[in-house]
Amino acid sequence: MRELVLPISQQDILSLQPYEQVLVSGKLYVGRDQVHKLLASLLEENQPLPIGLEGACIYYMGPSPAPEGKVIGSCGPTTSARMDPFAPLLLDHGLKVMIGKGPRSKQVVEAIKRNQALYLQAYGGCGALYASCVRSARTVAFAELGPEALLELEVEQMPVVVAITATGASVFDR
Repeated sequence: MRELVLPISQQDILSLQPYEQVLVSGKLYVGRDQVHKLLASLLEENQPLPIGLEGACIYYMGPSPAPEGKVIGSCGPTTSARMDPFAPLLLDHGLKVMIGKGPRSKQVVEAIKRNQALYLQAYGGCGALYASCVRSARTVAFAELGPEALLELEVEQMPVVVAITATGASVFDR
């Protein structure tokens, strides 16, 4: 299995094929519906973002509290479609990689193609496995949202599957 280091190079993004299994390592952000809504509002109001989107990776998940001695609790993927109303805007502002589960809307696929970005599918039901890949976790913005806050994770060899490539080729096309 090939390892991809975040931020992923454009050459790596363009070389990936649907169904390819890869290991992701490096810094990524975690955000769900509320974070996406807030980021989109800031962009629409020409306000500064709490993070740089250029080349960034965002993982759609809700963390569990960290057990004693652990960095994070279970941290499996959540349904990506909930972020679809906001994803095209974030992609147009530099976001390069999204990790979640489930199919994406036509608008998101078009934005992936337009921005030569990437959608990776995390394995549902593997929250404990993903927690074992997390080396550090910290809240970077919107702490008032609790588990919906914007987090930064450092991950090592997080297993995912290429779901939608920069050309729009998709595991969801049948």
